[in-house]
Amino acid sequence: MSTLTKAGIVDYIYERTESNRAEIKDLVETILDIMKSAVKKDHALLISGFGKFEAYDKRARKGRNPQTSQTITLPPRKVVVFRLSRKFRSELNPS
Repeated sequence: MSTLTKAGIVDYIYERTESNRAEIKDLVETILDIMKSAVKKDHALLISGFGKFEAYDKRARKGRNPQTSQTITLPPRKVVVFRLSRKFRSELNPS
């Protein structure tokens, strides 16, 4: 199994268009910046037919250091979850 990287996305677009690689890289960076700022600002990003990214606040909780078995308090933090759209889910799991 291989992972598609940002460079892989740039290469994929480059092979299918007549733009130069630098322009494509800037475009991909801009799209990713828009996505990041939307999740930070609105706590959600919906891409129709693909899915929804949502940011949640997690409360502080108790944890344990596995090396020392010492109980510690993990600080509050934000997490991002991705939920597939129904359309994409049905494409992944054809019946």
